[in-house]
Amino acid sequence: MRKTVCRWLWVLVLLPSAARAHVGSPDVYYEGEAGPYHLLMTVRPPAMIPGVAEVEVQATSGNVIRISIVPVYVTGKDQGYPPAPDVMQAVAGSPQTFTGKVWLMESGSWQVRATVDGAQGTGDLAVPVAAFARRTLPMQKTLGALLFGLMIFLSLGMVSIAWAAAREGSLEPGAAPGSRNFRAGRIAFIVSAVLVVGILFLGNSWWNSEASTQRQDMLYKAPPLEASLEDGRHLVLQMESSYWHERRKNAWSMKLIPDHGHLMHLFLLRVPAMDRFYHLHPDEVGDRTFALNLPAMDAGHYRIFADVVRETGFPDTMVSDIDLPQIAGQPPSGDDSEVSATAFSDRSTQVSPLPDGGRMVWEQDSSPLAIGKLTWFRFKVEDEDGKPVSDLEPYMGMAGHAVFVRSDESVFAHIHPAGSVPMAALPVAQNDSAMKHDMATLMSPEVSFPYGFPQAGNYRLFVQVKRGEKIETGVFDTRVGP
Repeated sequence: MRKTVCRWLWVLVLLPSAARAHVGSPDVYYEGEAGPYHLLMTVRPPAMIPGVAEVEVQATSGNVIRISIVPVYVTGKDQGYPPAPDVMQAVAGSPQTFTGKVWLMESGSWQVRATVDGAQGTGDLAVPVAAFARRTLPMQKTLGALLFGLMIFLSLGMVSIAWAAAREGSLEPGAAPGSRNFRAGRIAFIVSAVLVVGILFLGNSWWNSEASTQRQDMLYKAPPLEASLEDGRHLVLQMESSYWHERRKNAWSMKLIPDHGHLMHLFLLRVPAMDRFYHLHPDEVGDRTFALNLPAMDAGHYRIFADVVRETGFPDTMVSDIDLPQIAGQPPSGDDSEVSATAFSDRSTQVSPLPDGGRMVWEQDSSPLAIGKLTWFRFKVEDEDGKPVSDLEPYMGMAGHAVFVRSDESVFAHIHPAGSVPMAALPVAQNDSAMKHDMATLMSPEVSFPYGFPQAGNYRLFVQVKRGEKIETGVFDTRVGP
């Protein structure tokens, strides 16, 4: 009885789906230019929609005096009317760092526009942000206890009133109830108690039904991904229907757009050892169906992460699993890549050997890695003589790619030197379909990525660069938090 009542009174804690864009890593990091100013923006979307997103901007060049921000809804045909911009507050002791908040009222693709005023003039920067509900909030314990007490009081009151009314309602003033009156009172007591319990039970069932409906309608869930192996090496991936997307398809475009020249970026990670990592690019062969011939692979159980981007700039990361046999084939070619590493270890590593005899060095400072703190991850590539290389090439239009994976696979983040946003979403947010990245100034021996770990725990990092037409991957292990 009490358990049922508690469930009726409390809001259910609805956990986020395990499969969502940038699995377990919702914060957005982006480095870009706002006219003459170089900015590093962090946007922390709310767990609930509508909700408030926290924004932090660091100006790393120019003398910034004022920054204003405004959220703009870019999903669907009608972008609506953005609210008046909010002026960000300068952080005490760090005049080139500003913080602010914006409301995100609907699930979907947003952009946070920053307008910068300073000594060098005015500049603008738009950062794409995917907003979606990840959970509901539980009721406060004090409020729940108060409501529970009131419910018990009212329930007992209703039963007591029915009991007293049946026992004494027909008596003359001052008359004592007889055995017949007591029997009627007992019957009324039992009937009213059953009715009250029945009402509570039905109310609890209704509440659970409404909570389930709200969870299905509001909480984001990436499309399920079915993976199968045909003819011994032909991998077929079928994107299943997602109710969360289906109920929004009349307002959104569900069409996929290329990101770095590919409609899907597929990552296969052998677990639990995390000792085999593949970055592949299947072709679309049918309606929401992708396929490719796998390269030579070792047998094992593989965790699948598949990244796609919608035409609105909204990203999805789908998750699946597959058991693969030993596959005989050719090494990866083109933009596809692989790496074999030692089994995951809870000991931190800062140097990773590369197949060509060189190495990749994580240039980590002495400060410990903290949860939610924006950090620059810098990696230097050295040749077999320990000297910085001079022949790095763009890899799919970027200086490098990095994947951050928590040891239990609850966090998966695909990061670029510009940040955690999908590059295909930038033209959508910045209204520049011809936007290109000038790599001339980026091709140094060092590649860096802005990111912040969302949870404590052990992580494995895969850092990819291209050198001499070959893709090389450094592998690093680290511990975050206590």
